[in-house]
Amino acid sequence: MNRLRRPAVLAAFALAIALVAAACGSGTATPGPSGGSPGPGPATTAPTPEAPDHPFGPTQDATLVRVVDGDTIRVMVGGVEERVRYIGIDAPELNTSSPATPDPYAEAATQANARLLAGGRLVLEKDVTERDQYGRLLRDVWVERDGAWTLVNLALVAEGYAQVSTYPPDVTYVDALLAAQRAAREAGRGLWGGTPP
Repeated sequence: MNRLRRPAVLAAFALAIALVAAACGSGTATPGPSGGSPGPGPATTAPTPEAPDHPFGPTQDATLVRVVDGDTIRVMVGGVEERVRYIGIDAPELNTSSPATPDPYAEAATQANARLLAGGRLVLEKDVTERDQYGRLLRDVWVERDGAWTLVNLALVAEGYAQVSTYPPDVTYVDALLAAQRAAREAGRGLWGGTPP
């Protein structure tokens, strides 16, 4: 009797193993996206990072006092005037020591920053770090107009007025910033072109 059951149990066990193997895949590797080294599955193209469409972190409303340059502003927040340095980007600096020979890219970046901030609700989004070594607030700067949000940091990079410059741990939007910079460079916009925008 036991001899009759044993082959049936073994057959059932072998069938179960075959079904599990089929469900998990064949176990053979297929070429990765580069076509060279094996990967875990079919070759796929990495998706382009989506541009954020609203703030995700802690925010504060602010009132613009003045635009300092392409990546710095002064605002009133909570009744206190603060200097705000944009996270993740670096724009050309205004040469305040020699105003007779301004950097045209710095002037263009400052004007673009002012244009992007005009006529909307100004919102500051905190990432991880509160302030930089100079005491400035580190923030992602958003403008909301009629329910539509613009991440000013990202818009400046996309238009070619600033380049990506990240300092961990403040890297929430780094993938979107890098994608915008690649597109600006490929299109020859702003800093990536032959003449100032």
